[in-house]
Amino acid sequence: MIVSPGRRYIFVHIPKTGGTAMAQALEARAMKDDILVGDTPKALRRKRRLQGGETAGRLWKHSTLAEAEGLYARHELEGYFIFTLVRNPWDRMVSYYHWLRVQAFAHPAVGLAQRLGFAEFVAHPETQAAIRATPASRYMRDGAGEERASCYLRLEHLAADMAPLEAHLGFRPEMGRANASLREADYRVYYDAGTAELVGELCAEDVARFGYSF
Repeated sequence: MIVSPGRRYIFVHIPKTGGTAMAQALEARAMKDDILVGDTPKALRRKRRLQGGETAGRLWKHSTLAEAEGLYARHELEGYFIFTLVRNPWDRMVSYYHWLRVQAFAHPAVGLAQRLGFAEFVAHPETQAAIRATPASRYMRDGAGEERASCYLRLEHLAADMAPLEAHLGFRPEMGRANASLREADYRVYYDAGTAELVGELCAEDVARFGYSF
């Protein structure tokens, strides 16, 4: 997450959507008072600034708008350009699974991914509950439940979707590639018909809203 009082924007980082690359691009042009929450080099150097502050929920790089209240007052959101990245859910699920498989921290999802094949991982009740509960809009709601997104940038259509952000910033963030998972480039090779249908059901809100298909 990045909160920029100077440029009046908030970047919300949804997991496995290309958010680290966006954060790095924004941090390359960071202002002195920008609040950087994450594990990029510049964010780590500024981490001390976050000490002693209180937020409504967990403060980490994937905080939702509601969780991060305290970095800003809710009424201040009216004046901010608030955006995030989204990604084809079928592609994102493959990336998420392969990322989990190489992690060493203790978390139920890590254990599931390292113990199960892809189809079994997607079908597991814990995975289904987690994915169903976290459409993109959940990250963009404030503590009162109001969605505050100024725009959603589809990772697959950045050239077109970036225009409102570029107009607000006055420059186009130059995104590279970061945190790429070791996997086949074509996500479809990991799916059978049942698993593809299940992901479409779990992510129905995002599929409909952003025009995605398998």
